Amino acid sequence: QVQLVESGGGLVQAGGSLRLSCAASGRTFSQYVVGWFRQAPGKEREFVAGITWSGGRTKYADSVKGRFTISTDNAKNTVYLQMNSLKPEDTAVYYCAAGPRRWMPAVTPHEYDYWGQGAQVTVSS
Repeated sequence: QVQLVESGGGLVQAGGSLRLSCAASGRTFSQYVVGWFRQAPGKEREFVAGITWSGGRTKYADSVKGRFTISTDNAKNTVYLQMNSLKPEDTAVYYCAAGPRRWMPAVTPHEYDYWGQGAQVTVSS
């Protein structure tokens, strides 16, 4: 079992930046692939970015490529999502998730077993 806790959400103007953190307890992230998903009101949960702990292979949704960066801190057992050049359409609740170790991060929610509680990100125009 692994417990995930997100932090770092908030309100920011369009063009601004935020960094989300996802801290794991219970087990180290080294046994998992970690992904970030988001869900806006009335919409389905969608993949944002993912990273394999071993190898550091990353995958991004087309909508965030070049603006968001996912990274890890082994010593802190934490995954980050740096979000730059934010747009109003990035407004959503952001979730981190952990799933079985694999070659590349999965992009569908059902591939992940553990979820954090979510962090609200609101981008004003």
